[in-house]
Amino acid sequence: MAKLLLWVVVIIAALLVTRMLTHKKAQPVRPSRAPKAAAPKGAEQMVRCAHCGIYLPRSEALMSNDHTWCSLDHAKLGPRH
Repeated sequence: MAKLLLWVVVIIAALLVTRMLTHKKAQPVRPSRAPKAAAPKGAEQMVRCAHCGIYLPRSEALMSNDHTWCSLDHAKLGPRH
């Protein structure tokens, strides 16, 4: 009977040690206080169409009379008031 009790205690102790070791590994890593990355190099300024109000990259916009347009049709229609 004493041998059986000894084996039960050894098995329970081994399970507890295993659980403690795996629990420490499973804890989430806290984020470091590293500075935030700057905007991607490919980021481009966005502009708004004077007629419909849609935002588009500056390189794709048409610029005329101090306004930006998303298409030639909207440039012909003029700004919305």
